[in-house]
Amino acid sequence: MAIYDYTVLDRKGNEVSMADFKGKVLLIVNTATGCGFTPQYKGLEELWQKYHEKGLEILDFPCDQFGHQAPEDDEGIHEFCQMKYHTSFDNFKKIEVNGENEIPLYTYLKSQKGFAGFTGAKGAFMSLFIGKSDPDYKNTPSIKWNFTKFLVDREGNVIERFESTVEPNKIAEKIEALL
Repeated sequence: MAIYDYTVLDRKGNEVSMADFKGKVLLIVNTATGCGFTPQYKGLEELWQKYHEKGLEILDFPCDQFGHQAPEDDEGIHEFCQMKYHTSFDNFKKIEVNGENEIPLYTYLKSQKGFAGFTGAKGAFMSLFIGKSDPDYKNTPSIKWNFTKFLVDREGNVIERFESTVEPNKIAEKIEALL
C-alpha cells in the first residue's frame, strides 16, 4: 500500500481520498487544543501561509489520546483553531493514532517512519515524561504525544517524522527542499 491508497474523514464525516493530495508536499500532524504544544498551531499556520501556494498541504488530525487534551467535538476544535490561531488549513475528523482504533493512515505512517527520539529544548523533559508511563517507548513506532509531524514528498514518500518537541519553523528548510 502507498499513502494515496488510504481514505480519511473530513471534520463533517465525508470520505477524503489521500489521492486528492497527489503532487503535493504534505505535513500530517496529530493535534490537540489543550496541550502544552498547542501553540504550534501558530507555526503551522505560518508554514501554511508561506508555502501553500507552492504546494504544501497541512493535514490536521485532532486526537484525544494523550492526556484528554482535545475534548471538544470536531466543530468545537475547528472553531478553537480559527478563533485562537486563525488557521486557514482545515481540520479532519478527530482520530486515534495508536491502538486498536487507530486509523489505517497512521498505521502506515508509523510503519514508514518510527520513533527516532525527542530533540529540542523540551526533548529531555518529554523523554522522562513518556518514559514514566512506557519504559520501552524508544523501541516502538507508536505516536508518543500530540503534534507529531510526518513530512511526505510530492510522490507520496514519507520523508521524515518530527516529534512534538520539534517546532514547525524548524521544518521549513526541509519543506522548501521538497517544494
